[in-house]
Amino acid sequence: MSSNQPTYIVTGGAGFIGSNLVAKLMSNEPDAHIYVVDDFRTGSYANIVEACERAGVGPFKGSVLSDSVGDLSWQPALLGLQPKAVFHLAAITDTLEFDEKKMLDANTEPFAEILESCVECDIPLVYASSAATYGSPAVADDRIPFPVDAAGVPNNVYGFSKWLMDVEVMRFFAMREAAGESLPHVVGLRYFNVFGPGEARKGKMASMVMHLTNQILETGTARLFKMGEHQRDQIFVEDVVGCTIAGAVKGIKPGIYNLGSGQTTSFNDIVDAINDAIGTKVVPEYFEMPEEMVSTYQHYTCADMSETKSGVNWSPAWSPIDAMIRYARQIATDHADIRTHS
Repeated sequence: MSSNQPTYIVTGGAGFIGSNLVAKLMSNEPDAHIYVVDDFRTGSYANIVEACERAGVGPFKGSVLSDSVGDLSWQPALLGLQPKAVFHLAAITDTLEFDEKKMLDANTEPFAEILESCVECDIPLVYASSAATYGSPAVADDRIPFPVDAAGVPNNVYGFSKWLMDVEVMRFFAMREAAGESLPHVVGLRYFNVFGPGEARKGKMASMVMHLTNQILETGTARLFKMGEHQRDQIFVEDVVGCTIAGAVKGIKPGIYNLGSGQTTSFNDIVDAINDAIGTKVVPEYFEMPEEMVSTYQHYTCADMSETKSGVNWSPAWSPIDAMIRYARQIATDHADIRTHS
């Protein structure tokens, strides 16, 4: 590898968003060497291969470290590789994982070393936080987009693990400001509900867009919690990747930002988009939400994107409905191809 060859580190690069990010970096900088760090607990090599195929960038020619992020000695690695940026996406993302120690050990504990090492080595760090950090804030009752300072009362341990990462950054920033020092290039992005190509291996944690499209194609039905009026901020994976890369651009304002579409779509809206995409006329079937889910379920999410626009100089390129239609059509095409060859 040439000493002046640009390099990037992507943790969780074999996952849904991470593999799409890897392919986009390859497209943007064909000569870059990308290091993927992934323990393959939920990621797969196939995600990387398929993302590169979709992006038309040729085979992946980077390096893969099949380790947990907590097993690496980050400062020596950064000094040796001198990456242009570290994108930290590795995490347990299952919101139904109730083993609190397991979640915090994987998501929160390694982050302090990654943060401190990037700052000490002067390497830009962009990390994935989550809309789960908000839980069900008071603004949700009034259907008001979530400002960044509304977070901190998550509904599950996944959201709590991501909140602790944000707290670590806020504490670090406060110490630097108190010392009269400039803020390091650290950007946290609170991903809202991400959907798009490459998520099939997420299983039950895949998006409602994917699950409902498959359900309609396979059964001709769409089952929703009554009355399908829950509203979520759904954002296309291409936009998430775009903003994540923008977070590493020199000159942006360090901080913690929302990453959503800034719009809401109800589950009924998703069914309508799928019907539009594939020419069906499915009417949803409604059922009661299990009682144990009611108190922890986010019935409304919407990102206030004003700070993201000013601080990161970025806004979404896709409307959620347009992206859903494109995505549903691709899922339908893939289904047809599988049936043809089966």
